Amino acid sequence: MEVEAARRDASALDPELLQLPELAPGALRENSSIAEALYLQWLVLPESSKLVKSLIEDAKAGATLNVAGSSASTNAASSSSLPSMFPAGSAPPLSPRSTAGSPRVMRRGSSAGPSSLGSPLKLVSEPVREVIPQFYFKHGRPPPKDLREQCLSRLDHLFFAGEGLQIQEFRPVIKDICKLPSYLSGVLFKKIDATCSGTVTRDAFIDYWFNDNKITMDTATQIFEILRKPGYSYLTQEDFKPVLKELLASHPGLEFLQGTPEFQDRYAETVIYRIFYSINRSGNGHLTLRELKRGNLVAAMQQLDEEEDINKILRYFSYEHFYVIYCKFWELDTDHDFLIDKENLIRYGNHSLTYRIVDRVFSQVPRKFTSMTEGKMGYEDFVYFILSEEDKSSEPSLEYWFKCIDLDGNGILTTNEMQFFYEEQLHRMECMAQEPVLFEDILCQMIDMIGPENETYFTLRDLKKCKLSGNIFNILFNLNKFMAFETRDPFLIRQERENPTLTEWDRFAHREYIRLSMEEDGEDASNGSGDVWDESLEAPF
Repeated sequence: MEVEAARRDASALDPELLQLPELAPGALRENSSIAEALYLQWLVLPESSKLVKSLIEDAKAGATLNVAGSSASTNAASSSSLPSMFPAGSAPPLSPRSTAGSPRVMRRGSSAGPSSLGSPLKLVSEPVREVIPQFYFKHGRPPPKDLREQCLSRLDHLFFAGEGLQIQEFRPVIKDICKLPSYLSGVLFKKIDATCSGTVTRDAFIDYWFNDNKITMDTATQIFEILRKPGYSYLTQEDFKPVLKELLASHPGLEFLQGTPEFQDRYAETVIYRIFYSINRSGNGHLTLRELKRGNLVAAMQQLDEEEDINKILRYFSYEHFYVIYCKFWELDTDHDFLIDKENLIRYGNHSLTYRIVDRVFSQVPRKFTSMTEGKMGYEDFVYFILSEEDKSSEPSLEYWFKCIDLDGNGILTTNEMQFFYEEQLHRMECMAQEPVLFEDILCQMIDMIGPENETYFTLRDLKKCKLSGNIFNILFNLNKFMAFETRDPFLIRQERENPTLTEWDRFAHREYIRLSMEEDGEDASNGSGDVWDESLEAPF
């Protein structure tokens, strides 16, 4: 009924009045009855009837239908079919045909090419593709052109006349071109001279340093790549031995050791042990690039070229520190078999340690011994012990002693575990006629000192957050240091504040070196004072 009514309304309209404004496709969809009526009205026109009949005949004859011709022909055909309805020049523009959702158009597919009916949308040009610069390079980022040319220019002066360099001539290359510690020159030379020809040519150096893009690496990575063996992703103690050998042969602060090769070896071993103690936090003997970057070894190695006094390089390389460690070990090793047992270690620090903590050390809980002798501690094991004992503020030391006190290995120090070790301390105080401090009182003092997250136990995290956490272990198993902490000397406190960069180990090594030097010179140790530093004192070795 609605269609018939719309048809009657449409037939009653004057063609002059059909100058309709352009309608959006959505408006015709909402009023489908009007669209259908207009379509039927168009069909009854004579011109339309002729067009439809000719198309049907062409279809029956099998001729090609030119229904979707060019846009211009379609508009012309359409306009030619409406002269009786619309006056010339007053025909409204055709409504754009919507192809969205049309099964017929979808069946034609995209292979039919662009539609000849035209599009109501403006042609949008394809967006310009943004070129993302390369950010990953398998062999590292290549050096900038100006940096490469600058280095090559300096390289031409070093490799004059196109001749290769021998190992004794290679040091300026690693200092001026590579900007690395000069004591790596021997290792780098042998790395490039893989055929052991005895010389490194300019092209060989360029191929290794420039073409492998090592020039753009950071200093720690460059050192790591030079030291590590092919096929390994970590450094071992053996990788550092050539560096220490070159250091002993050429550093002015170690010339006095030229005539004592046995002490040269001990010095090199001690330095390497100290490096791995401080940096190799996993304790597996495999020093990774990440550990090397997080440590301070690179800065210490760079300082070797700047400082002639080896004893001023406190990190790792100080000869005085080696002297203290070696003499302490020699004092305990009464039979000089280079091994010490429990009875030897209990004498350390004038019997300052308890038997219970010595038993824990020899149970190899904090660290497995490398001596390969049952019940014996080797020199490397002793280096780890003395560094942990004399500087309990360092993280390696806190981890070392935490494992000793943590009897059940559950990662927390309970009241019972701490009381177990403190009982021997309490007994020793009573034997020495000192006023004993009950564990309940000392526990409250430790809790106030550390401020743990849970007051019923201590975690390693709690200890690392507190600067005074090393005193906890002195309270539990080192009576001499416990008493010294209870009766702190204001003069020593002032000294610590004046030199905040010095660690507890630095201060201990300084005092002990003076004492040992005076004993070696035949002087009474009691006349020596750790407050006066005499630079004229020489190591006896």
